[in-house]
Amino acid sequence: MNLYKSWNDMVVDYVKTKGEKAFWEEYSKVEGGIYRKILDNPYEKFTYRISDLAKEMKTTDEFVMGFTDGVNDSLNTQLDLENIGADDEITLDINLEKLYYNMLDAKADYLYEIPAWENILTEEKREEIQKELKDSRTVRNENKIGRNDPCPCGSGKKYKKCCGKVS
Repeated sequence: MNLYKSWNDMVVDYVKTKGEKAFWEEYSKVEGGIYRKILDNPYEKFTYRISDLAKEMKTTDEFVMGFTDGVNDSLNTQLDLENIGADDEITLDINLEKLYYNMLDAKADYLYEIPAWENILTEEKREEIQKELKDSRTVRNENKIGRNDPCPCGSGKKYKKCCGKVS
């Protein structure tokens, strides 16, 4: 069985046996520790073997694979997660702005509030990324239908007499 599948199976089993809250408590400790290590030297590519990093972080290979899965969307070149083994050397080329954005999107305050971010992205840049995320979640109806416009359903009636009728 590959490590990526083991990670996914472990999550399901962990949540079933110990609960979702317990899973997130343990995972966030591991993830937060690894990110603090990365953000101490943010402009250097981070290289590791899953098994070695797991020993260093006092956790399992599966939890480090989970970190690798989580960071993958923030890389300049994504990894083929299905083919990564515990002893393969992995080098992360992280896009720091994308990483910050993804941490905000995941609502992972324990990550995007790591103090090292203050030395990596200016306050203005962090606010700009927050605004970009907020704007991406805002739905805008560009084609507002007027009361007297033809109904978009194709009935031939005015919108106010058809789908826009108020009861």
